[in-house]
Amino acid sequence: MTERKHPIGVFDSGVGGLTVANAIRQVLPHENLIYFGDTAHLPYGDKSRETIIAYSTRITRFLLEQKCKVIVIACNTASSNAYEAIMEECAGKAWVVNVIDPVVDYVASKPGYKNIGVIGTKGTINSDTYKKKINVVKPGLTVSSLATPMFVPMIEEGFIFDDISNAIIRSYLTKPELAGIDSLILGCTHYPVIKNQISKFYNFGMDIIDSSRIVANHLRNLLDVKNSLSAEVIPVHKFIVSDYTPYFQVITKLFFEEEIKLEKINLWS
Repeated sequence: MTERKHPIGVFDSGVGGLTVANAIRQVLPHENLIYFGDTAHLPYGDKSRETIIAYSTRITRFLLEQKCKVIVIACNTASSNAYEAIMEECAGKAWVVNVIDPVVDYVASKPGYKNIGVIGTKGTINSDTYKKKINVVKPGLTVSSLATPMFVPMIEEGFIFDDISNAIIRSYLTKPELAGIDSLILGCTHYPVIKNQISKFYNFGMDIIDSSRIVANHLRNLLDVKNSLSAEVIPVHKFIVSDYTPYFQVITKLFFEEEIKLEKINLWS
């Protein structure tokens, strides 16, 4: 039986989902969190659909074993490819939130958008999930998509706020696929860490859509409707990775905005 005090489970292929976890912590300060970063298998963006589903469902089973009341798929690639499988895994045990549907609803609520761009991993862009879902709720909106596969390894390796990252950002954003867009969806939870660099490329005149706060607000509304908001005065947050690298602690501080203690658990050993 799901109880209010049961934790929220959040998972991603690496540290990118910490942007979502941090937003959840800010919007829902009384909720217990368990975060799982599958760093042993990142990035998910270049994996097959079957592999992404296998990794995602194994992590989901682990989070269910921790009695999580809701599973947040804080990875666009997993949200695009494994959402249905995770829903089936969680049936009757926990609610499921992905990072795409709340953004699609947000876009649909904005009448000013005419030609929206989407950047993400190859897995997310090749699935065409954003375009398909946006076309359902807002048929008149043009969706222009571009895979930006170098962004995740660039961020995971710490190449940010420097000439290398600026050059890579410029190389992608000048592609003809994104010509004429009036807004841009960051279709990967890693990308908010370079949001300012992306905004600077557009001279801060582009509406850059960051899913983290949108997803956190959606989650709060869901738990409110389900009468499952926690009232914990001092919530407990647990952070788990499937592999640990020396730089990981540095990058997690950048994403979560404070020092966090990491625990290594390899679900596949």
